[in-house]
Amino acid sequence: MTQNELKEAVGRAALQYVPDDCIVGVGTGSTANYFIDALGTIKGRIKGAVSSSEASVKRLMGLGIEVFDLNTIDKLPVYVDGADEINHQLQMIKGGGAALTREKIVSAVAEKFICIADESKYVSVLGKFPVPVEVIPMARSYVAREIVKLGGHPAYREGVITDNGNVILDVHGWQVSEATKLETQLNQIVGVVTNGLFACRRADVLLLGTAEGVKTYK
Repeated sequence: MTQNELKEAVGRAALQYVPDDCIVGVGTGSTANYFIDALGTIKGRIKGAVSSSEASVKRLMGLGIEVFDLNTIDKLPVYVDGADEINHQLQMIKGGGAALTREKIVSAVAEKFICIADESKYVSVLGKFPVPVEVIPMARSYVAREIVKLGGHPAYREGVITDNGNVILDVHGWQVSEATKLETQLNQIVGVVTNGLFACRRADVLLLGTAEGVKTYK
C-alpha cells in the first residue's frame, strides 16, 4: 500500500470511535484530511465538528459539515488527528502544519484523543522530526536563546504565520527521552504560546496504518 492509502485506511478506521449525534474534534494535516473526507460519508448522523485550523474548517464546510466554535460547546467526546511522530507511550510531536496550539486546545477538551498515522510516524524515541514551538513574534530571538540553553537548535520557519498570528521555531537536535519534562520546560519560557510535544496530553488510542492493515494501540 502507498503512504496515502495507509492514511486513507486509518482515516476510515477512526469512524468507529465517532458516537452518533455528537460534535467531533477534527485535526489538521494530510492524514486528518482523509478522516474529514471519511466523516463526510456519515455527516447525517453527527451534529458537526470543531476544527483545529482554518484549513480544516474550509474542508469540513465544503463537505456540508457544520463547524462549531469550541467556546459554544461543553462536551467533545472525541478528537481525531494525525502526528508527525508518535512513540510507544503514545506521546507525539505535532505541528508540522503550524496548527499545534489549536490542536492542543481541542485535544485538551476532548474526552478521547484518537491519533491516526501511517507506520513511518511510529518511533521508539521522539526527536528525528523537529519540535515546533509557537512564539509571540516579539519574543522570537529571546525564546531561541532560551531553547539553546536547553540543548536545542532552533530554526525560524520563514514565511509561516499561524492562525493565531504567531511564528514558529522548529527545534532540531533533541532525542526526547523525557517528553513531559521538556514540554513543561518549553511552555515556561516567556513568549512561548505552546510547543508541539503532546506528552502531558498524549493520545488515548493509536490507529496505525501498516502493510498488514490498521493496527490499534492503547
